[in-house]
Amino acid sequence: MMFYDDHAYDDILNMPHHISAKHPRMDFLDRAAQFSPFAALTGYDAAIEETARLTEEKVELDEDRLKILDRKLSELMEGDLAKKKVSITYFVPDEKKKGGKYVTVSGNIKKLDKNSRQLILDDDTIIPVGEVTDIFEG
Repeated sequence: MMFYDDHAYDDILNMPHHISAKHPRMDFLDRAAQFSPFAALTGYDAAIEETARLTEEKVELDEDRLKILDRKLSELMEGDLAKKKVSITYFVPDEKKKGGKYVTVSGNIKKLDKNSRQLILDDDTIIPVGEVTDIFEG
C-alpha cells in the first residue's frame, strides 16, 4: 500500500492560474455545450414515433350499405341544403403509411360537386363521397 505525503503539492498549490495570450477564454455557454447530450442518430426518435402511430384499415362497405348512403345523400340534396345540419363519418387515408382514420364532422352541406364527387360543407370542409361511411341529420 502506498501513502502520499500530505505536503507533496505545496509548491504549486498557491500558484496563479495560467491565462493564455494566444487563445481567448471560452465563454460559459460554449463550455457547457461540450457536455450536452449528443444525438448520434438524428431523426431516430421521430421514426420510432411514426412506426408506433396506429392507423385503422378502411372498411369496404357492402352493396346494401352503399345503397342506403346513396338514398340518404339524395334525400339531403332535395330541398334547402343550408337548413339541413348533418354529421358525416368518413375515412381519411394516412399520408405516410397504410390505413388512416375515421373522422366525424358536423355542419351544413353547402354543395355537392358531382364532377369531383365531393361534398363541401359550409366551413369549406371537403369530403370525398367515396370515403363516406355514414350520414345522419342533426
